Amino acid sequence: MVKQEQMQEKREEERPKRRKHRGKKQERNGEEGNVKEEEKGDEKKEEQEQREEKNQEELVEALLFISGKFLSLEEISLFCNLDIGKVRAIIEKLQKKYSQSAITIIARENFYKMDVKSEYASLINKIASGESEFSKAEQETLAVIAYKKPIKQSMVVKIRGNKAYEHVKKFLELGLLTSKKQGRTYILDLSENFYNYFSISKGKFKMSKEENHTRVFGENGK
Repeated sequence: MVKQEQMQEKREEERPKRRKHRGKKQERNGEEGNVKEEEKGDEKKEEQEQREEKNQEELVEALLFISGKFLSLEEISLFCNLDIGKVRAIIEKLQKKYSQSAITIIARENFYKMDVKSEYASLINKIASGESEFSKAEQETLAVIAYKKPIKQSMVVKIRGNKAYEHVKKFLELGLLTSKKQGRTYILDLSENFYNYFSISKGKFKMSKEENHTRVFGENGK
């Protein structure tokens, strides 16, 4: 009887300890559960950021693909609703992506265009059809400059009319021409970028205006 009472007393003494132990264990389990929830939340956030970044990259890539012409950083930023720094980073990533491809991202100052690499240009010119990124009037202005280079801008305007000012401005922005101040006008000439842009040999370019137009834009140039 005495022994049973002693055992009962011992159990009573140990009961608070067991409760305390269970409490600590539950507390540890709760903390571990919170950590796991936080880790899951971080993983979910990271996955969401990666999806968003991928979507932004695909958006810029799609815009360059369907555009078929040079776009400025500002234009890409506006169309894709992204800041210019983000656009520049995405374009650099795309340039690396296509570095081992037949496709390339061409950069001209702050203008960018998706195109085939120059070694495939002759093949594309044989099978390509449709509209050029330059209007008919712009093509004719550029053909005049190419034929008469170097030429005064005032002479280009005299031949092509006042609309030539806008044409020349566009060609300069794309880096296709060089411009030097001379008196009240400018001397215009073809830049190295012009020959690279149209995949034309510089040494074989001296032809008539009509031949220049065909060589640059093709027989179906519009």
